[in-house]
Amino acid sequence: MTDAAGPLVLGIETSCDETGVALVRGRDLLADVTASSMDEHARFGGIVPEVASRAHLEAFVPTLDAALERADVDLSQVDAVAVTAGPGLVGSLTVGVAAAKSLALSIGRPLYGINHVIGHAAVDELVHGAFPERFVSLVVSGGHTSLLLVDDIATSVRQLGQTLDDAAGEAFDKVGRLLGLPYPGGPHVDRLAREGDPDAIRFPRGLTAAKDKHRYAYDFSFSGLKTAVARYVEACAARGQALPAADVAAGFSESVADVLVTKSLNACVAHDCDTLVIGGGFSANSRLRELAAERAAERGITVRIPPIRYCTDNGAMIAALGSAVVRSGAAPSPWDLSTDSGMPLETITL
Repeated sequence: MTDAAGPLVLGIETSCDETGVALVRGRDLLADVTASSMDEHARFGGIVPEVASRAHLEAFVPTLDAALERADVDLSQVDAVAVTAGPGLVGSLTVGVAAAKSLALSIGRPLYGINHVIGHAAVDELVHGAFPERFVSLVVSGGHTSLLLVDDIATSVRQLGQTLDDAAGEAFDKVGRLLGLPYPGGPHVDRLAREGDPDAIRFPRGLTAAKDKHRYAYDFSFSGLKTAVARYVEACAARGQALPAADVAAGFSESVADVLVTKSLNACVAHDCDTLVIGGGFSANSRLRELAAERAAERGITVRIPPIRYCTDNGAMIAALGSAVVRSGAAPSPWDLSTDSGMPLETITL
């Protein structure tokens, strides 16, 4: 039976290389357990889909058991099962969806196929409480850079912009390789950037000129920025000049954060929103957090960013969005639910 505090939702996340399982009742997180296969991919310099899929198969049952034990609940007490249906790696998604179907059928509970990207925004509700009636959300990670207008996290999300090429986190990983840093490059570039001068090298700001043509008003592009960094590194090598790696990292980081924050806050103003919710793995970036807080305060806009542990892929984000969808009264997904590796950002559930 559903508790008065809200439905007990089991969330399953397997879109990439993290196996996440969490339990949420209403807006209260009871347990969140994650198993990562990152170390298995590091030697390849990136995610290997087949390795990720096999790792999910091995990690799922132990992760589920740990989450149930931590929440001190039995599987039979779960009111609904929510699982990432997309976007993501099709093999990894398939493991999660198959597991979710089996669990939901075994306990006779409804199944909800959830949008991974929107989940990155939804998880903030577990930390900072109920969302305002309307807000803008910036979701930035290794695979996604998306700007969303949210009227209701469970029923109404509109895409304002997305990356046309490299996502912000992906660009950081590539620049990390250019600078000879370990994979994943994002955290290493971030740390190195704090030692450099962000004004020493001014790198371009993609899609910010009036002449730039793109589908959405708030689209992003980081491929040109990555190329500009590569050319700078090559030029230093050609001249036999020592590479000012910290300044390169700082200038690059400043460019990415500048574009992300500027477009996000402009969207808030244009759509009369006083709240910006930032989520996704790249939201852990220190300069992004600093710049967002500084510029938002100048415009009277509240910035909500969950703690770093909820920024990377996790079961809590799927359980949080699943809980919101269940509370909204939306119909569950059909039992023939399939994955959608390119799930549209305005589709909350399949």
